[in-house]
Amino acid sequence: MNRSLKYREFIPETRRVIVKVGSHVIVQRTGRPDVRRLRALVAEIAALHKDGKEVVLVSSGAVAAGVEALGLGKRPETVPEMQMAAAVGQTRLMSRYSELFGKHGIKVGQVLLTHRDFHHKVCLSNSRRTLNHLMTNRVVPIVNENDVTADEEIRADLSLGDNDHLAALVAKLIRADLLILLSTVDGIREPAAAGRTRRVAYAEKVGRRLFELVQPKGESLSKGGMSSKLKAARTAAQAGCSVVIANGRGTGTLTSVMNGEDNGTLLLGIP
Repeated sequence: MNRSLKYREFIPETRRVIVKVGSHVIVQRTGRPDVRRLRALVAEIAALHKDGKEVVLVSSGAVAAGVEALGLGKRPETVPEMQMAAAVGQTRLMSRYSELFGKHGIKVGQVLLTHRDFHHKVCLSNSRRTLNHLMTNRVVPIVNENDVTADEEIRADLSLGDNDHLAALVAKLIRADLLILLSTVDGIREPAAAGRTRRVAYAEKVGRRLFELVQPKGESLSKGGMSSKLKAARTAAQAGCSVVIANGRGTGTLTSVMNGEDNGTLLLGIP
């Protein structure tokens, strides 16, 4: 057995899993939620839920959905416009999630958080209690950054990073076993022969070598990138939570990762 698969043996036995999905995984180019991808994602999470897993979904896409609903030509550049798009898009996105999970007999609960919530003792305690209580009662929490009120998080220089950092903080908060970051790439890439690249199957630590492999990339509908994901992975790993970065646009990716297959890049948590 290769080392990557050996390291992944623990994954099928994990109990508490956080799935973070990026905007471009579930939103069309126009900003409209991609119902087909949402349906597939929900079906995979529902299967994990019915298998006894405690799953928290951290979902991007609210601002992007609001862009389409408001008829805007591109992602807003000012804070008030971003907050307006988030307010409109959040209801649209949650309505879709509620409908899709409902078809599997699963209830969902919305949890909106800001960066400051993780620095306020009472808010931190309340957030942890709410998330734990939702999972105890077999409700799937759907977490998103509260862009409507968090103007400092919505600004690029203090951004949580398209919910990547938020997902890592939630993983730390509820002591998750595994954080799965679903993006539009199959993991971290490294140079290979003939000018090509190959996927990094696993890394025992999130160090300088990995950061040197990624380059910041601006996006029109999202704020994240591979650098953001690595920073989030480092935060989660330092709290003992392993991380997998994988292509959420692929068929059955979440199921494949949870089966312990060699899919995406596995970043091991620090014991």
